Amino acid sequence: MSAIDLVRRNPLLWLGGLLVVVALALSALVVVPETKQAVVIRFGQPVRIINIYDAREAFGRTGAGLAIRIPFVEQLVWVDKRVLDLDMPQQGVLSTDQYRLEVDAFARYRVVNPVRMYATVGSDTHVADALKPILGSALRNELGKRPFAVMLSPERDVVMTNIKRGLERVASQYGVEIVDVRIKRADLPDGSPLESAFNRMKSARQQQAMTILAEGRRQAQVIMGEADAQAAKTYADSFGKDPAFYDFYRAMKSYDTTFGTSDSSARGSATILLSPDNDYLRQFMGRKPGQ
Repeated sequence: MSAIDLVRRNPLLWLGGLLVVVALALSALVVVPETKQAVVIRFGQPVRIINIYDAREAFGRTGAGLAIRIPFVEQLVWVDKRVLDLDMPQQGVLSTDQYRLEVDAFARYRVVNPVRMYATVGSDTHVADALKPILGSALRNELGKRPFAVMLSPERDVVMTNIKRGLERVASQYGVEIVDVRIKRADLPDGSPLESAFNRMKSARQQQAMTILAEGRRQAQVIMGEADAQAAKTYADSFGKDPAFYDFYRAMKSYDTTFGTSDSSARGSATILLSPDNDYLRQFMGRKPGQ
């Protein structure tokens, strides 16, 4: 009896068998999107990865598309290949200058080792839950070593780098790469704590200003003392070179101060009676012959 005769006698049986074969063939085929990695699990153990992330390859060129698996023996665990966001709930951090800060931060990460991720947390949906307490601990450890003013200075980038490094050391055990860590806001709580902090900051800045002013005055006195000493030395040197000119210069300075020629408002405020041959007016008499 030929195969055709068997089909004619049992058409439904052969049709059912054909459908089973087609279903098995279709179940063996799987479409792997470009944005997903597929961990193939056989009897509870990962055996291979389809479309694994590779930083050296262009996105989607590491196995995306149709793939084959053994039906009923191999299962697929899907892992996102893209950069994912981890949004932290607001954290309370105490700075070194005793300010209670409300910190709102986030991190961006990517699963680069799906097998390790599967072995530790089982699914990429659980990775964020595992990373949240680690990020919170890294934030508290780093910000707790610094004053509040650091968050308002360029040193903030150094803080972010240190937090990222601390998070990377722990996140690697989950097969995760930390792409970036950022603090969205770090504010003081509203109400009396905020007003108290502002008053303390104002007092500290006023004290700093007074210190700078006192130091400026001290430096000014030093500079003026050095200038007076240099001027006295110059006068002494000039007196040694030409005593007559030095005597003339000193007399002109005395006339300027006494008669108020340098200050017009002082003119006429006093009267001085001197005889023409007074020694104080000798410079107005000119030099005598032989002098």
